[in-house]
Amino acid sequence: MSVAGGVPVTELKGVGTALELKLERLGIRTVQDLILHLPNRYQDRTRVLPIGSLRPGDEGVVEGTIRAADIVQGRRRSLLCRLQDGTGTLTLRFFHFNAAQKNSLSTGKRLICFGEARPGPAGLEMVHPEYQLLKTEGAARMAESLTPVYPLTEGMTQNRVRLLITLALEWMEREGLDDLLPEALRSRWQLPDLQHSIRYLHHPPVDADQALLLEGKHPAQRRLALEELLAHHLSLQKIRRQVQQQGAPQLRATGELSRPFLDQLPFSLTAAQLRVAREVARDLQKPLPMLRLVQGDVGSGKTVVAVLAALQAVENGLQAAVMAPTEILAEQHHLNFSNWLEPLGIRVAWLAGKVKGKAREAQLAAIRTGEAQITVGTHALFQEEVVFADLGVVVIDEQHRFGVHQRLSLREKGRNGERSPHQLVMTATPIPRTLTMSAYADLDCSIIDELPPGRTPVQTVVIADSRRDQVVERVRQACEEGRQAYWVCTLIEESEALQCQAAEVAAESLKEALPQLRIGLVHGRMKPAEKAEIMARFKAAELDLLVATTVIEVGVDVPSASLMIIENPERLGLAQLHQLRGRVGRGSVESFCVLMYHAPLSKQGRERLAVMRETTDGFRIAEKDLELRGPGEVLGTRQTGMMQFRIADLQRDADLLPKIHQLAADLEQLPALNESLIRRWLGSGEDYAQV
Repeated sequence: MSVAGGVPVTELKGVGTALELKLERLGIRTVQDLILHLPNRYQDRTRVLPIGSLRPGDEGVVEGTIRAADIVQGRRRSLLCRLQDGTGTLTLRFFHFNAAQKNSLSTGKRLICFGEARPGPAGLEMVHPEYQLLKTEGAARMAESLTPVYPLTEGMTQNRVRLLITLALEWMEREGLDDLLPEALRSRWQLPDLQHSIRYLHHPPVDADQALLLEGKHPAQRRLALEELLAHHLSLQKIRRQVQQQGAPQLRATGELSRPFLDQLPFSLTAAQLRVAREVARDLQKPLPMLRLVQGDVGSGKTVVAVLAALQAVENGLQAAVMAPTEILAEQHHLNFSNWLEPLGIRVAWLAGKVKGKAREAQLAAIRTGEAQITVGTHALFQEEVVFADLGVVVIDEQHRFGVHQRLSLREKGRNGERSPHQLVMTATPIPRTLTMSAYADLDCSIIDELPPGRTPVQTVVIADSRRDQVVERVRQACEEGRQAYWVCTLIEESEALQCQAAEVAAESLKEALPQLRIGLVHGRMKPAEKAEIMARFKAAELDLLVATTVIEVGVDVPSASLMIIENPERLGLAQLHQLRGRVGRGSVESFCVLMYHAPLSKQGRERLAVMRETTDGFRIAEKDLELRGPGEVLGTRQTGMMQFRIADLQRDADLLPKIHQLAADLEQLPALNESLIRRWLGSGEDYAQV
């Protein structure tokens, strides 16, 4: 590998400790990182625009003579200069200026400046443009290529980053940067040269197709996006190989426990459940750790598949662990597993943050000795004090709430770390195929694409909050007919305290408007016991209306609840709205979800609510969510760093993914090259694989 790859950025002239820390905030630690820090847009400073041709929003270079310069006392004191070039007049506005600057910008002076034209009180103006005084006609040197605009962090300027990148590119010219893809592959896939692509993207020529560059679809960008996607894919494959090197217990499907379990269920499994259960059972019989993702829409019956996997471990004398991201969902699982399995003589342990003191000791002892055959819990299961006698299967629900490293750390809970437990990962958040192919390349994928018979599709209504009184009346009618309803208050500016306050205010006003109804309140700041008690009363139909924050997004199953009102749905992602909507329509009664928005809606807000009204297909909703919000938001992995691509965009570059899979297969025999690719694009970010 070339030198630039591992050379610290401090080797460049002028990079001291303070600048090094700022660069690190941008993920830049080496000269190579700097070379791959690409512009997110470009400015055209290669030609002077006639002032008369400027339109609002245009960014460009103008040249002219100052015809008037005055200090104006408006809401804020500002220096105004009237610039003319014979084709029109433009105002330059400076809020921050000193005496020397005021004196230099005097009537009759010629100057060249760059900025964005915006509408002002007296025609177009540029606020704080970059400018240079001209001593003679045409003395300014124009740029020879488009000017790059880079992502910044606090305390960094464009000029500073441009200078550093110029130094890094000079380094690349001297030392070279290895093109890690073999020449034969490059010519087969018609990929442009790496160094040429990098130079082009930092300094595109004047005739470059700016629209193509801004869309991220220029061949030079695609070349780098392909290599980055390939590096991510290879790193996930490496994780899979590492996990599978350990081997796993072969769990025969005896049916000794699964048959009586299925016989006692008051319903039959759907064809999709049976198909996925068979895929899981086959995986568990192999000596390699199962790594399978099961996707199924809200209410499709994933829990039964999880129980069958856990029972296959117990049939072979091993333990199973079931982990959920929230206490409310973990409690729901514990309840289901206990109700179904304790009649079969199976002990189900419960471990969460709130299980303390002697009760916790007793649970830990039962897990350690093997007396507890199945353990249900939250991320408390990761803790060192949790030691399993012999763990055979791990079920992780709502995988997108956990980082890859967390999921993999559970494999250390296998027998003395010698062999890896099988992993079944479940999600009710449908993941678009593009994300499954990239973010979950280390997992096999099964989809439960069928809802149990008797489920009625939920009708979705979009209505403005100016018609709130009609909505309240609708709730009254539904509850008086013996049905139950949810009233969901959504997150306000990421503040849980404000969210809970909003729910409390809503509950009070609904109690006033609907004194005849029994109304309960649930929010994130309540003690778990209080929350559980209210939820239990709602489930037992002792409450007609439940006012809640989004804590009810997962894990609550109340078949008689057939109406949900979501206030300010425009604040939530589509996946979350879909999850919430899945709380109704769980029985045979016709169900409704009312999305009560606050006008005016943004264009994106209108699009999102339209999708919710048009479809209940979780995968279509997930694709739209990905398009509107990006992969980090959809997967909830922003904090894990896993999906933070520098150049690639999973939505835009989805068509590259099949090519990535083929390229990865072609590179299988070149492990050293794979390592170099992973190191180049993931650097120390690949730590999540080292668990």
